[in-house]
Amino acid sequence: MRRCIDAGVEFQGELLNFRKDGSPLMNRLRLTPIYGDEEMITHIIGIQFFTEANLDLGPLPGSSAKESARSSDRFRSSLSFCGVAPDGSRNSSRGFGGILQLSDEVMSLKILSRLTPRDIASIGSVCRRFYEMTKNEDLWRMVCQNAWGSETTRVLETVPGAKRLGWGRLARELTTLEAAAWRKLTVGGAVEPSRCNFSACAVGNRVVLFGGEGVNMQPMNDTFVLDLNSSNPEWQHVKVSSPPPGRWGHTLSCVNGSHLVLFGGCGRQGLLNDVFVLDLDAKHPAWREISSLAPPLPRSWHSSCTLDGSKLIVSGGCADSGVLLSDTFLLDLSMETPIWREIPVAWTPPSRLGHTLSVYGGRKILMFGGLAKSGPLRFRSSDVFTMDLSEEEPCWRCVTGSGMPGAGNPGGIAPPPRLDHVAVSLPGGRILVFGGSVAGLHSASQLYILDPTEEKPTWRLLNVPGRPPRFAWGHSTCVVGGTRAIVLGGQTGEEWMLSELHELSLASSII
Repeated sequence: MRRCIDAGVEFQGELLNFRKDGSPLMNRLRLTPIYGDEEMITHIIGIQFFTEANLDLGPLPGSSAKESARSSDRFRSSLSFCGVAPDGSRNSSRGFGGILQLSDEVMSLKILSRLTPRDIASIGSVCRRFYEMTKNEDLWRMVCQNAWGSETTRVLETVPGAKRLGWGRLARELTTLEAAAWRKLTVGGAVEPSRCNFSACAVGNRVVLFGGEGVNMQPMNDTFVLDLNSSNPEWQHVKVSSPPPGRWGHTLSCVNGSHLVLFGGCGRQGLLNDVFVLDLDAKHPAWREISSLAPPLPRSWHSSCTLDGSKLIVSGGCADSGVLLSDTFLLDLSMETPIWREIPVAWTPPSRLGHTLSVYGGRKILMFGGLAKSGPLRFRSSDVFTMDLSEEEPCWRCVTGSGMPGAGNPGGIAPPPRLDHVAVSLPGGRILVFGGSVAGLHSASQLYILDPTEEKPTWRLLNVPGRPPRFAWGHSTCVVGGTRAIVLGGQTGEEWMLSELHELSLASSII
């Protein structure tokens, strides 16, 4: 409504309202601006219609209807609080409006659980009753699941100490990032032979490393695992049968919980476009090549991400003769015979390599940075592009950058142009960017955060205490448990220094 009023356009929408007895109804509202002689808005006329709400809020206090069978026993016992009036009566809520006549259980299950963590924190300051309700851990878990998705919630449950930390505190810390901090870790074991340009990925609380460029540009094809749940983490060489050809400049992603998917890169015979899958939890782990139809061009230094736990998305990269690519492909690994599908768009961002793809809002992807083509030249980029894959005809939209469709310049301080950087997807849709090969004399450890869901996305600087790495590369950094970004090889810029790691913790660690 505020946007329409500010823009001077008509607003039409439906609002959920409540009668005096607490029963729901829909308020269909229409606001129309009235213009005067000088094309200035002089009045706004509002027309509203009330209709019955097709919404089951369960029984109201005093109702003779039986309690809904879908109501949780946990909520019945843990949300039993009711406000008490000074005279000792338990019906003081009647004086505050119809909505407060709903039971705690109904209000939590049907209304509060649909709000965002930030809204729940604000509601807790309204009155003592709401304050007591918003202290409930089951409510906070439902709020997080509805706001962030069941997959994100499931991952967060694996965070060490998450149960003791509590959903309320976890939601607050991941929303405000008040507990974010750098720390340095020393781990045992070794990744030998030494290498660079490998790819790392997280599977649960394990870091998996595959391949890379060894001595004399030797393509590697071995697999190493670092279990961060261990009391003394150390690198372990995993003996895996049927390993893919050695390579570097590839991507490694996690799908379906414990499965890794490998795509592309540069090997002994040149560029690759093959796909391999590994189930890390199998009794006898083995790489399995996926015979996919209509594959994209062979490439390296591309970007990839996963969608819905089973779909691989690949974008851009470098093809033969150094040609930069601008295409975007999707591979559904849940199919018996996966088929590559190029996502048709009317306009694509400039060709690039070394950029990042991040998933937010369920089925939306965000592209940031990279080495982009500009006429005959190539420059580091700090542009942001988004695409909503839930649309019938997905299209790229430019959030930043001049001279491009939908271009704009968000407020705040934008990150300096870069490539081979790190992009971390935070619960709620925000994207955290740091590291990479940065233009100018800028620190690679400076963190920038962007919320693409905002009406006017704004870059913000995030100052984090602790010991940050001097370097951080996207292909050798992974996010563990949704709350920890593990940076490999961050001290010297040479990725073969793998006994010392840097961790960016986004939430408190209580173990």
